[in-house]
Amino acid sequence: MELTPSDIMKIVKTAMPGNRLSRRWVVYLIRCSDESLYCGITNNLKYRLAAHNSGRGAKYTRSRTPVELVGASSEMSKSDALKLEYRVKRLPAGRKNLELSMGKSEMTMRLKKDLQAVRKTLKVLVDKTESLLKAVDKLESQKLNPN
Repeated sequence: MELTPSDIMKIVKTAMPGNRLSRRWVVYLIRCSDESLYCGITNNLKYRLAAHNSGRGAKYTRSRTPVELVGASSEMSKSDALKLEYRVKRLPAGRKNLELSMGKSEMTMRLKKDLQAVRKTLKVLVDKTESLLKAVDKLESQKLNPN
């Protein structure tokens, strides 16, 4: 599969710091005061935990404060976080923390694969750019010396 210049620009723009699309999300698991577990996603874990403990968090946790953090995933895209949250919420309580920790390694492996693909794409782009620059240099020298 060959990437077009617009595809490459989308990749580069998405990876730029501060880009709305590059925000990193985490899936978190908290234990409520009644010993129940709550799973959610956020891009600011510290703020979200404070919101849960102050009664401004999810409806489920409002009457179950204080809450304490049981676990959190590594950072990932919002899409991946939503998918992991869905998987965790479908599990029985005893397996939730295990799934969350497995999600970390799975996401890390997926990220490594994505980065390797981007590296290959960038290498191809650099090679093509260098060959284009050589061709332009050759054309310019032919214009200057039409012998």
